[in-house]
Amino acid sequence: MKLLLDENLSRRLLDSVGGLFPGSIHVASVGLISGTSDRAIWDYGKANGLAILTADTDFVTLANTLGPPPKVILLENCDYPTNVAAQIIRDSFVAISEFENSQSSLLILRRS
Repeated sequence: MKLLLDENLSRRLLDSVGGLFPGSIHVASVGLISGTSDRAIWDYGKANGLAILTADTDFVTLANTLGPPPKVILLENCDYPTNVAAQIIRDSFVAISEFENSQSSLLILRRS
C-alpha cells in the first residue's frame, strides 16, 4: 500500500516507514502545500492510488461520506512525537496490509 502523508504529519515519517510502504509520499512533495483543501488531497490520493495517512478527523468524514478510494488511515489523537507515530505505523503493518484488501474505507490506529 502506498501512503500519502497529510501535512499534519512530519515528512520524517517517510524515513521510518517508507521502506514498508514503497512509493509513499508526503503532500508537500507533490505541491499540496499548507492550505490545500482536504478535498484536493482526497482527489490526489484517489487519482494516484494512495491511501491517506493523517491525524485530521476531517478525512474520517470524507471516508464515511464518499467511501473508497482512497482509503484513510487515521492516527488517532496524534499529539505524540514523530518517532512514536512511526512505531505505531510499523507495529500496525499487518493491519494496514489487510486493510488494503478490505472493503473498509477507514482504519484507525491508536497509541497503546
